[in-house]
Amino acid sequence: MSSGDENASEKTAPADSHDRLVTWALALAQLVSWGSVYYSFSLLVVPMEQTMGWSRTATNAALSVGLLVSGFAAYPIGRWIDHGLGRRVMVVGSVIAAAMLLLWAGAQSLTVLFVAWIGLGISMAATFYDPVFAIVTHRYPRSFRTKITLVTLVAGFASTVFIPLTQLLVGSVGWRTSLVVLAALNLIVSLPIHVLAIRSSRADPGTRPTNGAVKLANDAATRRALRSPIFWALAVCFTAYYATFAALTFHLVPLMVERGVSNAVLVTTMALIGPAQVAARAVWFTFGRTVHVSTVGIIIVTLFPLSTVILITAGHSAALLWLFALCYGAANGMMTILRGTIVQDLMWTEGYGALSGMLSFPSNVAKGIAPIAAASIWSFTHGYVAVEWTVFLVSILSAIAFFVAVRVSRHTQPMAA
Repeated sequence: MSSGDENASEKTAPADSHDRLVTWALALAQLVSWGSVYYSFSLLVVPMEQTMGWSRTATNAALSVGLLVSGFAAYPIGRWIDHGLGRRVMVVGSVIAAAMLLLWAGAQSLTVLFVAWIGLGISMAATFYDPVFAIVTHRYPRSFRTKITLVTLVAGFASTVFIPLTQLLVGSVGWRTSLVVLAALNLIVSLPIHVLAIRSSRADPGTRPTNGAVKLANDAATRRALRSPIFWALAVCFTAYYATFAALTFHLVPLMVERGVSNAVLVTTMALIGPAQVAARAVWFTFGRTVHVSTVGIIIVTLFPLSTVILITAGHSAALLWLFALCYGAANGMMTILRGTIVQDLMWTEGYGALSGMLSFPSNVAKGIAPIAAASIWSFTHGYVAVEWTVFLVSILSAIAFFVAVRVSRHTQPMAA
């Protein structure tokens, strides 16, 4: 049998135990990558500021720089994955993550902190959802939806695992040693998984002659996307969504404090968001095969502005605030899966890594700017009412853009089953 026939049979065969093991391994690596880099920051920043005397503005600026760098790096990294360099990208990303966490652990100046977060921005672009979504899409073109859902379901526990773990480490060994432990986890867990679970571009010598053709096809698909209204509608949708999500995520606690919400209700509200994310992903994983992804997308982009309306009208009501947390968490939990699967359904799979990178750039920029913009609105208006209404209006823009993408897709090409 020729290598081409082998590849074809692999694509059509049902996922075997090895494929399931690979998916679970990649999911575990995502949990460690997200937990050690992204979710650790909020727990490390206060003891770091107390030790070093750095301002909250300066330390959060380092995080924002990292998010911006991640956005700029997303496209070239996605393109490299399209060209068969997925394993190399994620292996190097894990090494960079560990190195930068160690650099951060030894930081004695803000300059070193900023350098560390520039490197962490590159590592996030190379190890977070987008690269693994691209690798899974290319390797499993017939079953990527289920596998992406499983990856996000497991990685959804990153905050549940790493927030208490990091808090325990900081309390027992200090923030610097905590960062050393987090760096070690990237080397002990994520790095070996990326080495062993991701197929090397050199694994099948028979595919080498087609590499040039594959690159040309991927590049052509990228250029075609820039001429597609579907791509631009999705870009507006995701950018608007992640701007609103980032603004609320970083300001939700002070917003409730400003309202005079009791500490017990505040803590419970925040605690409900994570489980709601995971529960929504579990529901999608269980029933998602029977519902088209665009239908689920319509539910998601409608649910988020609805959650904002609930927040605006909740006042001190514990029941309404908890309902908001459940809707808000569910919308974000499913949005991660939508982000990883909708491009393939409304557009195509060729050049997916580059397309995903291009969509990530404005979204990551928005995530970096939105919390600062929300703080500026709060400062100007002396309250969070204007912030809430701004979030609502931008979330409506996100929903409209998604509706446009779906409608245009239905009129220009048959949608994937």
